[in-house]
Amino acid sequence: MQAIHDLVRDVPDFPSPGVLFKDITPLLSDARAFGQCIDALCEPWREASVGAVCGIESRGFIFGAAMARALGAGFVALRKKGKLPPPVIGMDYGLEYGRDRLEIGRHTLSPGERVIVVDDVLATGGTLEAGRRLVEQLGAEVIGAGVVIELEALAGRARWTGPAPLHALVRY
Repeated sequence: MQAIHDLVRDVPDFPSPGVLFKDITPLLSDARAFGQCIDALCEPWREASVGAVCGIESRGFIFGAAMARALGAGFVALRKKGKLPPPVIGMDYGLEYGRDRLEIGRHTLSPGERVIVVDDVLATGGTLEAGRRLVEQLGAEVIGAGVVIELEALAGRARWTGPAPLHALVRY
C-alpha cells in the first residue's frame, strides 16, 4: 500500500479552512498504482458473490465502478440530493465541514442482494453510514465497505455499525 500512500497529495484548507484534503488525482493517473488499488479494494470480497457495488458521489464512483467490473457485479450510484430521477429515498448526514444528503434510486437494488459500499475517504463516517443505511432500507444486505483512505483522527470507523467489515487501504 506504500505506492498508494505515496501518490496521495495533501491540500491544506480545501474545501474550507482547517480541512486537510487528500487529493487522489495522482493515484488515479498512475495506471499501475490505480490497478493495485482496485485489486486491493476487491480482495476481501473476491469469493463473496457480490451483486452490486454502491459507490458514493463523487470519487467513490471511480473506485466503485472499477470494483464492480473486477468483481463481476453491478454498479449503483449513491448520489447527492437532486441528481437522480425519482423515485428515490434519501438520508441527511453530517460531514467534517458541513451537512449533506445522499440518495439512491428506489429500484436499483433487490431485497437480499449482496452489496459493498465504497468511497474514497473515510473521515467522520457520516457519508459511509448514510450509504449503508440507504442500501439496507431497500432490503439489500451490506456485506462490507471499502475506502482507499481512512483518516483515523476523525474516528469515522466508530460510526460503521453492524457485523459487515470495513476495509481501508491506507490510514492517516
